[in-house]
Amino acid sequence: MLIQVGLETKTNAFANAYPLDLPGCIASGKDGSEALLRLPRAVLKFQDWAARHDPHSWLANLGDFDVRLVETFEVTTLNAEYELALQGYEVSAFFRHDWKPLTALDVERGLQLLAWSRADLLEVVADLPEGKLEEMQPGERWSINGILAHVGGAEWWYLDRINRAGIPREAVPSAPLERLSVARALLLETLPALVGVELVLGKNGELWSPRKLLRRAIWHELDHVGHISRLVLS
Repeated sequence: MLIQVGLETKTNAFANAYPLDLPGCIASGKDGSEALLRLPRAVLKFQDWAARHDPHSWLANLGDFDVRLVETFEVTTLNAEYELALQGYEVSAFFRHDWKPLTALDVERGLQLLAWSRADLLEVVADLPEGKLEEMQPGERWSINGILAHVGGAEWWYLDRINRAGIPREAVPSAPLERLSVARALLLETLPALVGVELVLGKNGELWSPRKLLRRAIWHELDHVGHISRLVLS
């Protein structure tokens, strides 16, 4: 199997390699070479993660695979005047692949991945006492409850990037678990309606599409599952 890869780089900062047909899978490194070197292992880890939820899922059939870099995107930072700047809004990758409308199969698989990532997120916090949920640990921006609220808020924000948020920002609940539930319900309702929709919008100097939204939403939740897991053990 050939896995096509989009590479997101930022000069002297980081690089992320995205297998474009495996939304949520990512390999990171200090530069593009390191991210690409780590990608095969990341794909196998992603496959193992899926197998824990469903050993017969579509990810079980990747077989032997080769990776091919098809596009590189250089991250930029823009100020309020949309000029390049050292500080401001960081414009993340938009690949040619992100222009493609979602298919029914894309959405079916995406919903499955989102269900697994949400199950993992809820499992990792299920038995935590309130004190642990609210604890601020050294070097962290948020408590665990703050991370949960951030994940829910991000899903609303992703939908807002393509004008599909459904409710105004002030209507999004502040309570972490309620926010997660409301934002996810909006996402699950919206995704099937995006099948075949040709939609690319620009906000804050950054391009967004349904395919980019799906890629980012799955990756973002999985990233914070790992983040919370590390905080629970510390």
